[in-house]
Amino acid sequence: MFYGRFAHSIDDKGRLILPSKVRLELGLAIYATRGIDRCLYLYPRSEWERLSEKIHQLPLTNKDARQFRRFFYGEAAELEVDKQGRILIPGYLREYANLVSEAVLIGAEDHLELWNAEAYEQENAALVQNPEALAEKLSTLGIL
Repeated sequence: MFYGRFAHSIDDKGRLILPSKVRLELGLAIYATRGIDRCLYLYPRSEWERLSEKIHQLPLTNKDARQFRRFFYGEAAELEVDKQGRILIPGYLREYANLVSEAVLIGAEDHLELWNAEAYEQENAALVQNPEALAEKLSTLGIL
């Protein structure tokens, strides 16, 4: 399970050092794809395969399903962790999430999200401004 927040820098070559705790959970093969909120989603192989099985069940005759497949898989990449514990994030994924230098890596239960630091601060500020509204939304989903 992934949780927590880690502030990191992305170097000029597009590499990110993974925290050792995260590295152990992820393993050597990491799957990266575009996230819905202009961040990147990082998955360990086991979760990627589990999610892929669910996506595979979506009907090809459904336009929304086809578009989601394109969004999710079309720009995905398998990343390897080097000996220094870094991953090289492809330029097109860095561009999508506006990852230039300062980044935030957050745990999201079965995956990690990699954010532009400023964008994450804005997203998080909006969430914590009104926790009651968030609790109400979660209640309708049966979580609280």
